[in-house]
Amino acid sequence: MRLDAQADLAARGFRGLRIVGDVHGDAAAFEHAAAGAEAERLFLLQLGDLTDHGPDSPAVLRRMFGLLDAGSGRFLLGNHDHKLRRVLMGQRVRMAAEGLGRTLAQLDEAPDGAALKARAIAEIAAAPAWLRLGTALFVHGGWHPRMLREPSPPDAGARKPDPLLSRALFGQVTGRMQPDGFPERLHDWVDRIPAGFTLYCGHERRSTDGRPYVQPGETGGRAIFLDTGAGKGGHLSWIDLPW
Repeated sequence: MRLDAQADLAARGFRGLRIVGDVHGDAAAFEHAAAGAEAERLFLLQLGDLTDHGPDSPAVLRRMFGLLDAGSGRFLLGNHDHKLRRVLMGQRVRMAAEGLGRTLAQLDEAPDGAALKARAIAEIAAAPAWLRLGTALFVHGGWHPRMLREPSPPDAGARKPDPLLSRALFGQVTGRMQPDGFPERLHDWVDRIPAGFTLYCGHERRSTDGRPYVQPGETGGRAIFLDTGAGKGGHLSWIDLPW
């Protein structure tokens, strides 16, 4: 699936793109990112994982839905978004009290919580799992060359993940757990990004200096990991791409 062509976005008055990493309920930081994008006339593309862990996931959802309504933003499907929809649909899921459990409690306490839940079910179902704009590629977790040839399913957020959608949501995993409790992940897929292409992704906090982590690939492409720990004791990162 392609993002609206650059020419179309430019014709609508956008001067570029603001790519925002995992938010995880950090509403104040997301408001700063969104307000700055609006002031600079940048279309905001958020890389997934809007909720969980942080202090105000309902406010994050409100702001994102406002951007959707204004035609000035879009979010990709992240694994936390996919899981939120599943639990809102009544499915049984495993959840951490400080993660999804916190989001559900916040939604229950919000005066517009019922409306936010209903809107989340609809918007997450329709969220794209991967996008492309020229030589810029976007996905939440991990990339695969098939994503250059195949569009994201229109109902990605409502379906059970197949191998390609699993790669988009969770990256490439070995099935083993690390001592820190997180899955062991591989990054061989970065070497398959074509020369001249840059992939922007989140999901995995790889930064050691507070800045997005850049990994060059063997074939000349590169991946930029924008998760810098928002909502989990870190901060929110974004990158602006002017036309």
